[in-house]
Amino acid sequence: MSESERVVTVDIQGQRYPIRSSLEPDYIAELARFVDEKVAAAAETTPSSDGLRLAILAALNIADELFRCRDVNMNRDGVLAARAGELERLVDRLLMA
Repeated sequence: MSESERVVTVDIQGQRYPIRSSLEPDYIAELARFVDEKVAAAAETTPSSDGLRLAILAALNIADELFRCRDVNMNRDGVLAARAGELERLVDRLLMA
């Protein structure tokens, strides 16, 4: 373990997990709460109590959120790039006038 790493113990669905990381302990705890909420939400929608199945469903939900955020950011970046190009053309026209 490097000097910048520490072990933070988190609780997800009643199970304790030691997490070795250089990230801030509060951030790790926030991530664990998020995952715990996702697993709990998956448990509400499926009759199975299989922990692995719930973890997979939670992971798929988290991946879906990530992909949707990426799509929004890519669309936003594309719009911003187009607007920046338009502004650049307007400035060029003004400078040439």
